[in-house]
Amino acid sequence: MKQTHASTIGIVGAGIGGLAAAIALTRAGHDVIVFEQAKQFARVGADINLTPNAVRALDGLGAGDAARVTAARPTHRISRSYDTGEETSRLEMADTAERQYGAPQLTIHRADLLAALTDMFPAERVLLGKRATSITPDDDGVSIAFEDGTSARVGALIGADGIHSVVRTAMFGAESPRFTGIVAYRAVVPADRLQGVPNLGAFTKWWGPNPQSQIVTFPLNRGRDIFIFATTPQDTWHLESWTAPGSVDELREQYVAYHPEARALLDACDTVLKTALYERDPMPAWTAGRMSLLGDAAHPMLPFMAQGAGMAIEDAVVLARHLEGVPAADIPAALRRYERARIERTSQIQLGSRGNNWLREGGNADWVYGYDAWAVPLAAAEEPVTA
Repeated sequence: MKQTHASTIGIVGAGIGGLAAAIALTRAGHDVIVFEQAKQFARVGADINLTPNAVRALDGLGAGDAARVTAARPTHRISRSYDTGEETSRLEMADTAERQYGAPQLTIHRADLLAALTDMFPAERVLLGKRATSITPDDDGVSIAFEDGTSARVGALIGADGIHSVVRTAMFGAESPRFTGIVAYRAVVPADRLQGVPNLGAFTKWWGPNPQSQIVTFPLNRGRDIFIFATTPQDTWHLESWTAPGSVDELREQYVAYHPEARALLDACDTVLKTALYERDPMPAWTAGRMSLLGDAAHPMLPFMAQGAGMAIEDAVVLARHLEGVPAADIPAALRRYERARIERTSQIQLGSRGNNWLREGGNADWVYGYDAWAVPLAAAEEPVTA
């Protein structure tokens, strides 16, 4: 069975970036359909940090209030040395960030954010169980074949399908992401089990003896729980899955040199997940004809600046702004303008996340937190090529 949506914009992937783009593009006047490989939405994924730039973009979509229902609002962003515990930087967040940047920082479970976005987009426009197996573009549109034997045709296609993007592969060929030599441990601990540990209401980063080692904590569920995210070097990763149950004892052994207050966080962990961190290099381009990418499909990044979800949401807003009022014939040029508007910022944050030194000793957060996806200038039309 083939579904034809010649004037529709298709999105592959119903994650944070894909749903944000679906909402924004619909508001911009386009008919949108989302193809998602999962057969149902499930409460999976990690807890995420939405800095003011991401929250302001969500607010413009109309999803910010729903996200605030379960989110926590960190009071500060604090950097501490792993061994002495010395504070090396402290930024006020919460109300101060709202006054300065127009939105606070929110820390939230990924599933709660997805639920807030899902509620804003018609369920019948999200087709589940649609794993794309081939993507064929031409001058007038894009044809997609799915694993279940069905197919579809759309006027343009956006790949929001993550670091293993099928759309990216169809556009630019196969390329495997690299294991970074870093693994991460994730755990959630009730706040009342951490009596005596300071700054539980803050986003706190304990900077380790090398760029691969750190412990990050922040509140969840309006402060009732504390999320713990710890990274450490590891030479190889042999498991088929990127995420597997981890050993609490192994976790604690990796951070024996850390300050007692940092180790107290790990001592409170009952269970932990262990995840391999992968990355790709910044792309020189992520648009081809009637196809383009956003989020991790375009610029997967390490979590050290906490901007992965934020960049996907920003992409979605800027994409929709470039496509607002654009007729079908002009979509390829509009997609190129979207790419030009976003590629410098996302590449800079990709590389900054890899370097893992941002705000360690303080510094200016405005260039990240102060970005307004709803107001940033749109890219100008390309100059015609003359002989």
